[in-house]
Formats: sequence, structure tokens, C-alpha cells
Amino acid sequence: MDIAADALQNLLSSGGGGELGKRMGIELEEASAERVVGTMPVEGNTQPYGLLHGGASCVLAETLGSVGAVLHGQTVDRPFAVGVDINATHHKGTRSGRVTGVATPVHRGRTMTTYEVVITDDSGERLCTARITCLLRGA
Repeated sequence: MDIAADALQNLLSSGGGGELGKRMGIELEEASAERVVGTMPVEGNTQPYGLLHGGASCVLAETLGSVGAVLHGQTVDRPFAVGVDINATHHKGTRSGRVTGVATPVHRGRTMTTYEVVITDDSGERLCTARITCLLRGA
């Protein structure tokens, strides 16, 4: 049994975000080590003022960056990614629709990866810029 392949299949079939991602409605649109794209509804992921919750943006960013890290990790025999740092700058709020995150690599090494994730609203305006760094571990 290939544990890494099974883990990747579970990650992709769950929408990429495990139970939390399912609960938040995250859906993967595209996934490779070079680019991961996913969406999430604003509804159900808001803070008390009705705006998209900053933590929800971080969950989307970590999900997409982690998927990219896992896919890269498979190419260097380190198929398990563990998030070690995330930061996010929230540029603008939104109250409705879907947001789209696009994760692209900043660094892909043998033991660590960093992805930048840009989250935009339905009109393509940037809402958040995040950076996620993952440690890559072997099976």
C-alpha cells in the first residue's frame, strides 16, 4: 500500500481541505505543484459584521498552499506537508459571492516549500495576499 498516494487521493477527493474545508465549502478547481486554484463561498464564512472572516481566508490559503506542497513533495520523496508558518494581509472585505484563491510557489526545496496565495472576489479584485510555508516529510 502506498500511504503517500492514498493520502494525496484523500486530500484531493475531500476538496483539499479535509473536514474543515468541507464544512467551509472549499472546492479545488486545479491542482499541480506549479499552481493550485480553489474557491470558497462567502456565505457561512463571515464574521459578526457580515464580512468574509479573515480566518476563513487563511484556511483557504493554507489548504491551497498545502496541496501544492504535497504535490511538490511527491517529486522529492517527501510527500507529507506540515504547515509551519502562515501570514495574510487583508486588503478589502466582501459580503457575498465566492472567493477564488490561486497558490503559486515562491520556493520549492527538498525539505520546505513556500507558496503565495492571492484571494480575489467575483469581480477579480484582490481581497487577501497570504504566504504559507510547509515542512516536507518523508513516508
